[in-house]
Amino acid sequence: MLLNRKSVELLAPAGTWDALVAGVESGADAVYLGGKHFNMRMHEGEFNFDDALLKKAIDYAHEHGVRLYITLNNLISNEEIPALREYLAYLNEIRPDALLVQDFAVLELVHEMGITIPLHTSVMMNTHNEHAIEKLKEYGITRIVVGREMTLSELSLFRERTGIEVEYFMHGDMCISESGQCIHSGVLFGQSGNRGRCLKPCRWAYKLIDEKTGEVLDKDGPGAYKLALKDMCMYRAIPQLIQAGVFSFKIEGRMRPAGFIRRIVSTYRKAIDAYIADPNGYTTDEEGWKKLYDNRARDFTTTFAFGQPGKKDIGFTGEREPRFFSHAVKEAGFQDEVLRQERDIEKENAAHRVLSVRCNTVESAKAAIRSGADTVYVGGEAFRPLRPWKLGDYEEILAYAKGKARVVVTTPRTTMRRECGELEQFFTALREIRPDGLMVSNLGSLKLAQSLTDLPVQADLSFNLFNQLAAKFLKENGLSMAATSYELSFEQLREIVETAELPLETVVHGSYESMICDHDFPAMSLPAFNELDNPEVLDRHYALLDTAGEKHAIRIDQYGRNHLYFAKDLCLYPYLSKFNGLASYRIEAQDYTPELTGRVTKLYREALDALAAGKGAEEAFDHAAFEEVERLSPREWGIGTYRFRQSRNSI
Repeated sequence: MLLNRKSVELLAPAGTWDALVAGVESGADAVYLGGKHFNMRMHEGEFNFDDALLKKAIDYAHEHGVRLYITLNNLISNEEIPALREYLAYLNEIRPDALLVQDFAVLELVHEMGITIPLHTSVMMNTHNEHAIEKLKEYGITRIVVGREMTLSELSLFRERTGIEVEYFMHGDMCISESGQCIHSGVLFGQSGNRGRCLKPCRWAYKLIDEKTGEVLDKDGPGAYKLALKDMCMYRAIPQLIQAGVFSFKIEGRMRPAGFIRRIVSTYRKAIDAYIADPNGYTTDEEGWKKLYDNRARDFTTTFAFGQPGKKDIGFTGEREPRFFSHAVKEAGFQDEVLRQERDIEKENAAHRVLSVRCNTVESAKAAIRSGADTVYVGGEAFRPLRPWKLGDYEEILAYAKGKARVVVTTPRTTMRRECGELEQFFTALREIRPDGLMVSNLGSLKLAQSLTDLPVQADLSFNLFNQLAAKFLKENGLSMAATSYELSFEQLREIVETAELPLETVVHGSYESMICDHDFPAMSLPAFNELDNPEVLDRHYALLDTAGEKHAIRIDQYGRNHLYFAKDLCLYPYLSKFNGLASYRIEAQDYTPELTGRVTKLYREALDALAAGKGAEEAFDHAAFEEVERLSPREWGIGTYRFRQSRNSI
């Protein structure tokens, strides 16, 4: 590859006019910024650009030969769609060089309105496999901001196979969770990280404990801030970035002052130019490194660029944490003042209300079917010490369910190159086994499922369905049903159910993940953790204990990913009469025993049948059965985000 000044793009952030000027004057090839609405930095009123200033910024950038991209990269709720239409029409007039997007609603509107601005996927779209790229190209996507969990070697192959332009974070604040897969702030505070309002529970102090006994396991560990990832700094790896095929070098920092932007951009500009001018003779400019290092906020890491991160990549002491956005609080129990006052969903119910249950073993699936489940979801991630489902397991449950229930096979939420390779073989085998359907979690596994099988396909929670236009997008792409986001308030859910053309499923009960991480938290916190010498350490149930006394279970799947759970399980049993018109009521029993799976399924089955028979909410509610099952639950119950009037919006 012969390099020249246009071989790579140095992309600077701007949250204020002064920061924009600093980035341009310091040598940025492009700048990205957000308007006052619809972006991932919604906390600070003095940051971001109003409509008039956006036009002025575009004109200024173009006068200086610099490209300008506008972030439109958060989830959109139904009530925001009219304002989004107006905003897109305005952006089409003032002509930025690209829009960074997350929500499928934007793709729908861009097509509907004839918007001709190039589109880049935000990192929040969690694009991590080549099959997703092929699908996104159909919607005019020209650049991908790849997931932070992708190594440079994986990225290089990804770029070679797809030919798409790649943007990569190379400096700044990083999330510990997979992008778009953290709902902790949204459920706990009603301020969603997927909607630009994250209050950063990942920056809290935690103890690592044995979930069953409560024993503190990390008394001699490196520190309490176990999820506090250090800041990305790829300054010493500029040659590797360029040779891997990264086109755009992205600096994070739209909340940073102009002086910070000027220093960072000028330092990277000088280094990139030096490498392009003489790759063979290039060495790291140690003066530039010292300038970055001495002015750092947090310490530095290269996260996944060169392989699996370890304890050296976490700021365990919290000493260099520049700001704490929140503190641990107790999760909501049945604090339902808002929910009880909400108008019921006004949509006709089917004569028989469908109950689906996600199960972790063959025995749990059988228990759910015996207790009245219409659909069982099987497969996907297996949480140790459980083992993944084998082909024979699927055949067994299909034989058992015949004539009683549908069996839908799930797939992993994250499908990197390894998982995609396994899915290709798995989907081919399913042609013979013939389950009743598939449930997928991203556009890549959707494309694989549709190309290798003729089975009905539905969308799981990872699609972050937040509005009716996203539902329309999924329907147009052949999906038969989709799960709604956990972060929706009841009011926002009601709007979608009443307007969406696609059948919708909502989780009404169960344990659920606050975030999914490719980091191994027990391994990073425990000095004696060694899975090679002691593989049994992988099968132990760990948990994180926050300073409010809430216990967050950690589940390790077959791919080594850590799933962090909320301290309370979701329970909407007392409010079922409000949830009308759903295509499916779903129970998440992946962390339940077969006995508990059966008991919870029976509880909901009887209530749904009572409502279908015309009984009122109080008649359908079995207090004794409710209390008995609650006692058997491994965690307390609560209503999650339904305690809020809305997930705070972006307008």
